[in-house]
Amino acid sequence: MCGICGFVGKGDVETLTRMNNILSHRGPDGEGYWHNAEEAVYLGHKRLSIIDLEGGAQPMWSRDGRVGVVFNGEIYNHVALRQTLSKEGHLFETDHSDTEVLMHGYREWGFDLPNKLNGMWAFALYDRDRKLLFLSRDRFGKKPLFYSLQNGTFAFASELNALINHPSIRSHISSRSLKKYFAYGYIPAPHSLYERIYKLPGGSNLVLDVPALRVEVQRYWEFVLEPFDRIPEQPEEVWGEELRALLEEAVKKRLMSDVPLGIFLSGGIDSSAITAYAAKHIQEGRLKTFSIGFNEASFDESLHAEAVAEFFHTDHYKESLSIERARNLLPEIVSKLDEPMGDSSLLPTYLLCQSTRKHVTVALGGDGGDELFAGYDPFRALRMAEFYNRFVPHPLHRAITLAVGLLPVSHRNMSLDFKLKRTLRGLSFRKPLWNPIWLGPLSPEELSGLFQERTDIEETYEEAILCWDSCTQKNMVDKTLQFYTKLYLQDDILVKVDRASMMHSLEVRAPFLDIDLVNFVRRIPHNYKFRHGQTKYLLKKALGPVLPRSVLFRAKKGFGAPIGKWFQENSLRVQGGRFEKLMNRRFIELYAADHRVRRRDHRAFLWNLWLLQGNENPSY
Repeated sequence: MCGICGFVGKGDVETLTRMNNILSHRGPDGEGYWHNAEEAVYLGHKRLSIIDLEGGAQPMWSRDGRVGVVFNGEIYNHVALRQTLSKEGHLFETDHSDTEVLMHGYREWGFDLPNKLNGMWAFALYDRDRKLLFLSRDRFGKKPLFYSLQNGTFAFASELNALINHPSIRSHISSRSLKKYFAYGYIPAPHSLYERIYKLPGGSNLVLDVPALRVEVQRYWEFVLEPFDRIPEQPEEVWGEELRALLEEAVKKRLMSDVPLGIFLSGGIDSSAITAYAAKHIQEGRLKTFSIGFNEASFDESLHAEAVAEFFHTDHYKESLSIERARNLLPEIVSKLDEPMGDSSLLPTYLLCQSTRKHVTVALGGDGGDELFAGYDPFRALRMAEFYNRFVPHPLHRAITLAVGLLPVSHRNMSLDFKLKRTLRGLSFRKPLWNPIWLGPLSPEELSGLFQERTDIEETYEEAILCWDSCTQKNMVDKTLQFYTKLYLQDDILVKVDRASMMHSLEVRAPFLDIDLVNFVRRIPHNYKFRHGQTKYLLKKALGPVLPRSVLFRAKKGFGAPIGKWFQENSLRVQGGRFEKLMNRRFIELYAADHRVRRRDHRAFLWNLWLLQGNENPSY
């Protein structure tokens, strides 16, 4: 895992070095630079050494010096690709570097290269003959890539902080992105916090015509639900067997490493399955697993993780923390963020990565399982919500919402009153908005109050509406699956894991997002993912021979922190900052006061606001 940066146009080696140094936490093991002042092309790289420790230095150039690349990620099928390319006459100089496969693969397949890859990546490849820069990001956007074309310069980087250190790249706050941040709790691609600075969406390529500084972005892959036309006689058995085989192979591929490796283990279905399959391929007692424990029961899963670790005889490491000790680390965490993202599980994820990095350099995690197999609570609410939406008149809905709003506020993790109030809030709007409003910090009316202008719903929620409307399936479960997989996974979950892990120079791999596994799962009909109120139906059936029943059917617990309690007790306080002029201060004060006296639960809004301005992060 690494950090990459570069630019075409104005600037010099000092500029490139400054940008690259900001990415040091992403790659502490080495660095590399290449530039050609006449061609005005500059490439930088920070390396975290994982594969081919001796031969993988970057920027890496072809033998004839015509094709060069900087690369962040891992290509899990690089051995098979190397064999294929060798048969076509390509001569490799490194022993087993996946970076070199990208160079030869580009020469063989051109812009079709990403379709051949199974892995996670963000790379920039410079073709000196064709005078073009070819950028690509993996299908789900596991690895970040920002870019901008301003003032006669095209620049790119793994993180915003590095990008805006190029003097030609201006960082003016985007009011549109700020509204999206408070609508979703994150800023969806291609937007960033700044005007004219973009995230390359997952599954996309960017080609820059170097002499003309002309940018073209194209999608090479998109997640599409296409259920099988024929259902086998015993689908649970037939599909379950295929699912087990694909998941085991996905885990096996991700055990490839020249450095120590372990597993994030929460004790839930996804991480336990990964542990089970990893244990089949690593000698008993040598597989390391990691969990974080909290002394507040509603946020602690460590006992479940310990039970799974004992079942599979892993070398288990648990770090127990007081919630207050964890809270005191927040300023340190937020100061390292390049862009605000309001997922409160950032804190325990950061702590888990910090603990894990003491022992290993690579970890496997369960990201993607909930999104692909309908594992979230809102799937359970869909049927009731549709019935409610159809038969409850709007005036009665308003009365019910007001009545539920009077329920006592609880700051326990995923409390009943929190779920009820969130659900009713979403039902005030049409179906494409249910999911983002259920998850988001503020409703459209509240956004209007915060920014003192009418919220343009179509513009603010355009990504969620597109996810919903573009789904080729008509049922609510598939439309919700598409929202979680195409939007929430990419712009919230994977961003959180990338930033938290890279702050500690730890690489995290996601077996559930293996493209072979994904291409199978997206063909499974929705009623085999969510059935009769049971989430992850087929996954649980498939893993019956693999995992203890106590793991398969225990209640899901989110990976969070007691932010509601902290704001209620004034342990965290929102205060004036450089964003204050863009927002209604009276609105903020009212919401903070209501939360303190437990009149209303505004934890999500206050958390997002605190992350944005509470500690005056100079990066923003």
